[in-house]
Parts: sequence; structure tokens; C-alpha cells
Amino acid sequence: MTYTAAAVLGVLVAVLIDVFVLRSRIVLGRVFWCTYPIIFGFQLLSNGVLTGRGVVLYNSDDILGIRLVYAPVEDLAFGFALIVVTLSLWVRLSAASQPGPDRPGPPAPPR
Repeated sequence: MTYTAAAVLGVLVAVLIDVFVLRSRIVLGRVFWCTYPIIFGFQLLSNGVLTGRGVVLYNSDDILGIRLVYAPVEDLAFGFALIVVTLSLWVRLSAASQPGPDRPGPPAPPR
């Protein structure tokens, strides 16, 4: 499997996990897309440093060859997948820890 195919598969799996498995649906919300450019900028910075200085090298046969700030687009796709799954888990786990009608909160402190 090429790096490109793995990146595409990673994005598809991350979106499916977000929308159908965890049902946090962050990729369907405006907040995610309004804040993602901030993450994307830092991702370009870190990938640019690592690939531009030769710390990370890629086999040109396994990537498309399209680069942004030295980083192959496949790296940006993997970064997107990582962020989506991480935020989906965070949203899901924080919702599960909140008190609700079926989960009472902690007892009130004594007076």
C-alpha cells in the first residue's frame, strides 16, 4: 500500500469513526472548520521543519509529489485524521462523564 492510499484510507476511517461510531460529528460542525486552519498552520510549520531539514524523508514512488511547505499532502491528510479522531474521542468521553438524567452527578458537599 502506498503512503497516498494509506493517507486516504486514514481520512475515510477517521470521518467514519467520527460520524457513525462515536457519533460526535465534529466534522459536520462549523466550529471545527473555523478552528481547523489554526491546527493546519501549525501542522505546516512542524512538517515543514522536519521535512525541509531532512529529518523525515519520503520515497518519491510512494507519494503524489505535491508538497506544501516541504511536507507531502499525505502528511497533511494523516494529520487531519489524527485531529478528527482525537477530538471525536475527547467530545465523546467528556459527554459520557457529564451528569445527566440517567447519571447523577457527585454528591453535594456538606455544609
